[in-house]
Amino acid sequence: MSIRYVHLLLLAVLSISGCGTKAVSQSDVVPPAQYSLGEGDLISIQVFDEPDLTMDARIGANGIINYSYLGDLRVVGKTPEEVENQIVGLLSDGYLVNPSVNVTIDAYRPFFINGEVRNPGSYSFQPGLNLDKAIALAGGMTDRASRRKIFIVRANSDNNSPVQASTSTMVQPGDIISVREGFF
Repeated sequence: MSIRYVHLLLLAVLSISGCGTKAVSQSDVVPPAQYSLGEGDLISIQVFDEPDLTMDARIGANGIINYSYLGDLRVVGKTPEEVENQIVGLLSDGYLVNPSVNVTIDAYRPFFINGEVRNPGSYSFQPGLNLDKAIALAGGMTDRASRRKIFIVRANSDNNSPVQASTSTMVQPGDIISVREGFF
């Protein structure tokens, strides 16, 4: 039996077994309507016919933004629609009659990539970003990188354990991507 055949057989066994890690599935990708705001997101709040109440705000580490007349609002973990409803409710309580509020995401929080890429660091998230594009933003893989040993720690995950990913896996804001070294 040749060494090449043994290597191919070993790779097939490792691929089938999944190396003991959970693989990322499409169910792990959050649809835009269900996107939870997080630290670092830049949001824009517009109130129709009320320029004094229209503002841009970056969500800080405490998850709170300061909004004119209403004070501090906790927005982290909420969808833009939930923030809209929160602001409508507060403005309806003595400030405006039937306010029309729109909350949009102007800039998403960055994702992070480390390991065997040419330029590890944080990068701006863009909707539709997959792992292959994220690696390209980081200058590509080094010569020692493994295409099979790529892991993601999801920002919206409760357990913060890495899950195995492929280059077609969708990246989300705040994700931490690790490209590990391959041996052959």
